[in-house]
Amino acid sequence: MHDAVINSIWPEVAGALLETGVELRCNQTSIHAVPPHPKREQLVKLATPEDYHTEFLSLTMAVTTVSSFEEAIAFINGHSSHHTDSIVTETTANASRFCRAVDSAGTFVNASTRFADGLRYGFGTEVGISTGKTHARGPVGLEGLVIYKYMMRSLEDGGHTVGEFGAGEGQKKYKHEGINVGEVPF
Repeated sequence: MHDAVINSIWPEVAGALLETGVELRCNQTSIHAVPPHPKREQLVKLATPEDYHTEFLSLTMAVTTVSSFEEAIAFINGHSSHHTDSIVTETTANASRFCRAVDSAGTFVNASTRFADGLRYGFGTEVGISTGKTHARGPVGLEGLVIYKYMMRSLEDGGHTVGEFGAGEGQKKYKHEGINVGEVPF
């Protein structure tokens, strides 16, 4: 989180997380701003470097602070699983920059990363996940696991050759049109 919200938003968020039993593994800056709470001693710990590379699979969250947007992007790209990352922001420009700069299969704005699910994406039953950059990335449904092979055999004695598409009078025209986009949606 940005340093600017340590004393304004973070104490309320941290208190709500502690109230629901979330263990917080905080860096030096964020740990000092966690408010008094009956569960504080049990659930608030100083983060270790390994915590920022761990997918806890429990109600545990590693927390760190950054002083700039660029520092946040570098931290995420250096520590993320590259599956799904989300930003909470009121700034459209930062939302757009985040979605483009974070190297993950899914980048969300003001939405839970729990939306990263093959069924929610419309892929049917999710059969796997992938953080690789080729073929399937993110939630994977059956279509994402299928590899196609195209085969063709000419029945002509000399084979077939490909003619120019759209050349000459009466020939078909390409259907594609240029897209004039001044600004992309994210």
